[in-house]
Amino acid sequence: MFNVRYLVLIGIVLATAALRLVPHPPNFTPIAAMALFSGAQFSDRRIALAVPLAALFIGDLIIGFHITMPVVYGSFALVVGVGSWLRPRPGILPLAGAVLAGSTLFFILTNFGVWVLLSSYPKTLAGLGACYTAAIPFFQNTLLGNAVYSTVLFGGLALAEKGWPVLRQPGPALVPK
Repeated sequence: MFNVRYLVLIGIVLATAALRLVPHPPNFTPIAAMALFSGAQFSDRRIALAVPLAALFIGDLIIGFHITMPVVYGSFALVVGVGSWLRPRPGILPLAGAVLAGSTLFFILTNFGVWVLLSSYPKTLAGLGACYTAAIPFFQNTLLGNAVYSTVLFGGLALAEKGWPVLRQPGPALVPK
């Protein structure tokens, strides 16, 4: 018999990842929220990391690859870690803090990656500053998207757990040993 909770969580993550493929405002995507959700909901850290990164990779197979992918994937792996921190701290305030931390982490790391890996900005402190300054308008959408999608993911799961108690039962793996 399969662990129903894990199968539902994997389905939620994959469905959320598919939303990345529909038209959306710049940086208003569910990916960081999906990484937070995975870190907070999967008790097995390997699965918590593998599921959102695999979903991200599948999306990139469709959207296309780019030179900053290692930085993007690394930042989302760290956001999964923020989600793991969130696991024993349920509630709106910890979730809001995790959304802010994950959004900020993504902003700092990916824009640093843009500065290092692309030729868009001079490799000077002023160039780095210009890179971050140019990215500020995108941070608003990143934060708003993460807040909206995190609310939907965490709130939706909480509502589903009320209706289907089997979803409240965590398991160590996809199938029992």
